[in-house]
Amino acid sequence: MKRFAVIDTPIAGLKVIQRQPIGDDRGFLCRLFCSEELAGVGWQKPIAQINHTLTAKQGTIRGLHFQIAPHPEKKLVSCLKGRVWDVAIDLRDDSPTRYHWHAEELSADNHKAMLIPEGFAHGFQSLDDGCELLYCHSAHFHPESERGLRFDDPWLGIAWPLPLSEISDRDLKHPYHDGKE
Repeated sequence: MKRFAVIDTPIAGLKVIQRQPIGDDRGFLCRLFCSEELAGVGWQKPIAQINHTLTAKQGTIRGLHFQIAPHPEKKLVSCLKGRVWDVAIDLRDDSPTRYHWHAEELSADNHKAMLIPEGFAHGFQSLDDGCELLYCHSAHFHPESERGLRFDDPWLGIAWPLPLSEISDRDLKHPYHDGKE
């Protein structure tokens, strides 16, 4: 039985995973990950890490983060509590959509997840107080491979839905794009 519907986005390889909860009067069961089903849409590696985040304040932006070779990673991002505006930016050198971004609202209620391939930056803005996300990563975190983009880079033109309320000092130090392809 399939537990996911896979929805293509305008960016090749970037997928929205619509989970199919099974419920009754007691509540529901919802599969968050299935290697067999997700292999068909590009998840070939085992899960290397699972991370859980809490973002306390509405309007907070986290990101835009990615890992470069030799440690690129896929991510499967799910929202367990609240709502977030989840953004992925294509950074693949050979992609016709390089530097294009796509966003989806992920929430505890809509049961959507974002499957983000290697070669993408990722970030989100909390739309509610107390948002919790669960990340499945295909690679371990390697600080020497970590990079980031500025959330407010005019070259990217990301239209964040809310005014910024909080951001980390680390994320403020990410560089602006130099305007070169």
